[in-house]
Amino acid sequence: MTPPAWVEEGQLALEQAVDALPADAVTEPSALPGWTRGHLLTHLARNADALVNLLTWARTGIRTPMYDSPDQRVTDIEAGAGRPLAEQQADVRESAARFRKAAEALSPEAWSATVVSAQGREIPASEVPWLRAREVWIHLADLRVGIGMDALPPDFAWALVREVAGWMSARIAPGVGAELSVDGHGTVVLGDPAPGVAVTGPPYALAAWLTGRSGTDDLHITGELPELPRWL
Repeated sequence: MTPPAWVEEGQLALEQAVDALPADAVTEPSALPGWTRGHLLTHLARNADALVNLLTWARTGIRTPMYDSPDQRVTDIEAGAGRPLAEQQADVRESAARFRKAAEALSPEAWSATVVSAQGREIPASEVPWLRAREVWIHLADLRVGIGMDALPPDFAWALVREVAGWMSARIAPGVGAELSVDGHGTVVLGDPAPGVAVTGPPYALAAWLTGRSGTDDLHITGELPELPRWL
C-alpha cells in the first residue's frame, strides 16, 4: 500500500469514528495532554489545509508555507476546538476533500518539487501524502474512540517505525540503542546498540512504543533499552 492509499484508508476510518460520536464528545479529553477531542479534530482539519498549502507550492512554484506564522497553528486549533460536533464533522470531511483535490491536481513533475515542512525541513512534494497519513492514523488513536494503534496498517506502521527510529538515533545518548525487528518486514537499528539488545514485536506495537502511545507490553525485549526522547 502507498501513502496516498494510507491517507484514504485512514480518512475513512476517521470519518466513520467521528460520525459515531455523541454530540457532547468534543469537550471530552483526548489522549493528548491538555487537548479535548475538539482540539484534536480541529488540528486534523487544519493540518489538511496546511498540507494543501505545500501541494499548492509544488504545483505553482510560489512559496506557500504550511502556516503564515509560528503562532497560527496553535491559534487556529484553540479557535476551533469548542465548535459543535456537526461543525467539526463537516470540517474533517471538507478539509480532507480539499487535500484530495490538491493532490489530484499535481503533475508528475510537481511531485518532485521541493517544499518546506513545518519543522523547516526541505522535502519533495511526494512526501506530503506520507505526512498526512501519519497525522490521520496516529491521531485517530489519540481520539479515544475505541481505535488503537493496533488498527494501523502493518506496512504503514513499519514505515513509521523506520522514520521515528531514524529521527531518534541522532537524539539518544551515545553508545546505546536497540535492534528493532518484525518478521516479514526486516530490522531497523535504533541508535548504537550493544550486541544482543533487541526489540521484536508487531509493527503497531513498535510504532506505539516509539511514538509514546504505549509501553512495551506487546514487545519482546532482550537487554536494556535506551531512554527514548519525546517524538515530535
